[in-house]
Amino acid sequence: MKRIGVTGHRSIPRAARAHVLEGMRAALRGHDEGSLEALSSLAVGADQIFADLALAHGAELTAVIPSGDYEDGFDDAADLARYRMLKARAVREVRLGYPHSTDEAYYAAGTYIADHCDRLLAVWDGLPARGLGGTGDIVTYARTLGRPVTVIWRDGVTRD
Repeated sequence: MKRIGVTGHRSIPRAARAHVLEGMRAALRGHDEGSLEALSSLAVGADQIFADLALAHGAELTAVIPSGDYEDGFDDAADLARYRMLKARAVREVRLGYPHSTDEAYYAAGTYIADHCDRLLAVWDGLPARGLGGTGDIVTYARTLGRPVTVIWRDGVTRD
């Protein structure tokens, strides 16, 4: 079974969304139903978009949950509901031992995904991480492992 992990920004500007969706769909093409495992922390943005597309493609979802209070970080009720729905559809759940959602917990979740995938999709603007465990940190980590990384971003688009 091929394993594709995701890391990416929580906010994806409207000008980049169609490009991001097409890049994710392209990464999922060519895999038979049931032959793919998708690893995601199910955060708002790239993580949830990828998990949703992967499930629609017939992939098995592995949810990597950084901390015991992870749900407390969802400010919007709709985002929390989507997280819970995706988590309920996961075939596997990996809960890391962090009691609280900290940068260290997010970094650990990202490195877990990089350690356990065959390819990492990165919805990344190419800029340094805004905090430990951000997309830039996980891309750097995956590359030090020699993990193939596919960066998906629309040139010329910046985040807020």
